Amino acid sequence: MVSAVQPGWSVPVRLDEVPENGLRFDLAADAGVRSALAQAAGVEGTPRLEAAFEVTRYSHNGLHVTGSVSATVRQTCVVTLEPVENEIREGVDLTFVPGKPEAAAPVREEDLAVHEPPERLVDGGIDLAAIAAEFLILGIDPYPRKEGAVFTAPPSEDAADHPFAALAQLKKRS
Repeated sequence: MVSAVQPGWSVPVRLDEVPENGLRFDLAADAGVRSALAQAAGVEGTPRLEAAFEVTRYSHNGLHVTGSVSATVRQTCVVTLEPVENEIREGVDLTFVPGKPEAAAPVREEDLAVHEPPERLVDGGIDLAAIAAEFLILGIDPYPRKEGAVFTAPPSEDAADHPFAALAQLKKRS
C-alpha cells in the first residue's frame, strides 16, 4: 500500500512500476490542494478529499485503475442560500493504453457496454491525483439543496405576469 499527501498533489504511476499483482494507493489531499480544487470547482470548500485506487496491468502495455473517490464539499443551497455540506462518493473504473486509444488492442463490443473506451497513457503513465480531482468535480451536485428545502414561486396577483401568459393568449385566439 502506498499513501500520499503532497502539496502539489501529483501522484504519477508509470507502467513499468506496476508489478503483475498490481499496487494499492490510498490518497488524501492536504488543505492547500483541497482549497485549490474547491476554487476550481466553484464550491465554498472541500474539507475532505480521499481516494483509494487499485492499479493493475491491462494486457501487456496498459493500466487498469479501479477504486473510489470520496469527499465532503461545502456549497450554497440553491433554495435557501444557506451553507450545506454534501458527501461525494464516485466509483472509478478506467483503462489506460499507450498511443491513441483507438490504435490499442481491439475492444470488444460487450466490453464497451460495461466500460468506457480506454484513456491514453501520458509519457508511459498516469496521474492518480488528476483522476481523483476529475472524479471529485464530476460528483459535485450543480444544484445543491439543504435537506427539506422546497422552492415555491412567489404568488403573482397579475395574471399577465405568469411566464406562460403570452402562450395562453395565443391559445385563446385559436
